[in-house]
Amino acid sequence: MKSWLKTLCLVPLAAAALMSVSAHAEDLLDTVKSRGVLKVGIEGTYPPFNYRGAGNELEGFDVEVAKAVAAKLGVKAEFVTTEWSGIIGGLQAGKFDVIVNQVAINEKRRQSFDFSQPYVYSAAQLIQRKDDTRQFKSLDDLKGKKLGVSLGSNYNDLAKSVPGIDVKTYPGAPEYLRDLASNRLDAALNDRLMLAYLIKTSNLPLRGGAVLPGANESVGIPFRKNNPKFAKAIDDALTSMKQDGTLTKLSQQWFGEDTSKPLAAK
Repeated sequence: MKSWLKTLCLVPLAAAALMSVSAHAEDLLDTVKSRGVLKVGIEGTYPPFNYRGAGNELEGFDVEVAKAVAAKLGVKAEFVTTEWSGIIGGLQAGKFDVIVNQVAINEKRRQSFDFSQPYVYSAAQLIQRKDDTRQFKSLDDLKGKKLGVSLGSNYNDLAKSVPGIDVKTYPGAPEYLRDLASNRLDAALNDRLMLAYLIKTSNLPLRGGAVLPGANESVGIPFRKNNPKFAKAIDDALTSMKQDGTLTKLSQQWFGEDTSKPLAAK
C-alpha cells in the first residue's frame, strides 16, 4: 500500500519536472515571437552606431539594423540601454535577447555566447589630438604611453596584449575621447567607422591615426547558447538583408561605404 501511494505521489512530481524541462528548453525564437518583441541591448552613447538624437530618440546604424532584423522576424525591436562595461553581463542575465552594438566576434566570447554571421567588417584605428605630430604606426609605438579604451571591449584586450602600454579603461567612448582631447591620454583606440563619423560631427580637436595592421574585425549579434531556431532565424534575416540591399543601403547612409563585405573583398 505504501509503495502504491509513493508511486502515485511521484506521478505529478515527474509531470511537473517534465513540464519544467520543456519550458526551460523553449527556443528563444518562440519566446520572442510569443511576446512580439525582440529585446535589444545597446549603449545609446556610441555614434554613429547608436545615440540619442532629436526628441531623445535612439538613432544610428545599429539601431536601424536591429529594427530591420526584428522586422524580418515579424516582431518589433525594444531597446534596453546600458553602459558597454555592463552589456555582456546584461545578456548573460537575460535582460535582453541580443546585443546589436558592434560586438566583435572572437573565440573568448564564443565560449559564452552564440553569434550571428557578421553584418559589419571593420578594423581598429588609433585616435590622436590634432596638434599631436607624433606618428604612432602600431601598438608597439605606444609602449610607455597612455592609451584609452572602453572597459570590456575588444580593443581593451588588444591593447593589453602588448606589454608596456599604460592602458586606461573607461565606461565608453565619450569619456576617453574627452580625456584624450584634454591631453590626459596619448591616444585612444576604437573602430575606424566610429572615428570617421566622430571627426565629421564632433567639435573635439581629434584626428584619425593609424589603422592597425592585422586588426580587422568581424562584427555579429550575440545571444545565449542553445537556441538553434533563433540562431537560424537571425542568420536568415541577415542573409535576406544582404541580398535585398538593406545592409548596403544602411552602411552607405551612415559611413559612405559598404561595410557589409570583408575589407579584402572591397
